[in-house]
Amino acid sequence: MSVICRKAVPEDVEPLYEMIKGYAERGIMLPRSREILHRQLEHFVVAEVDGEVVGCGSLCRLGNDLVEVRSLGISEGHKGLGIGSRLLDRLVEEAEKQQIPKVMALTYEVSFFLKNGFAVVEKEIFPEKVWTDCVHCSKQDCCDEIAVLKELNVSA
Repeated sequence: MSVICRKAVPEDVEPLYEMIKGYAERGIMLPRSREILHRQLEHFVVAEVDGEVVGCGSLCRLGNDLVEVRSLGISEGHKGLGIGSRLLDRLVEEAEKQQIPKVMALTYEVSFFLKNGFAVVEKEIFPEKVWTDCVHCSKQDCCDEIAVLKELNVSA
């Protein structure tokens, strides 16, 4: 199986939308409309196997020294093959290229992030996240996601 991780292109919007929608319907990822995906496409990477998009992830800048990994998902049948780690590596490389020293995520898949060099931290250390997204979330007062952080060797 040959996996290609690449920047997303406009033709990827529909598979991105469907993949994210599946996660959102299970309450484990925030939904993204097709319009938002078109506007934020430059921040997405996809994993492709035999011409089919089987994974995705994006970076969202939250401040001068912080980005968030968002919408990281793998299609059924392709989980457990290392594709998520490859996507995450690509996103971390992008943060390094942009000289952003901190990469965070809110997740239910803590072990995946720990395996990829992240550490569990308190959500409250990310006021940038709280004030941009959490204030609009239905789980704001009962959030059960775990915050993880990876600090990079870059100068902000």
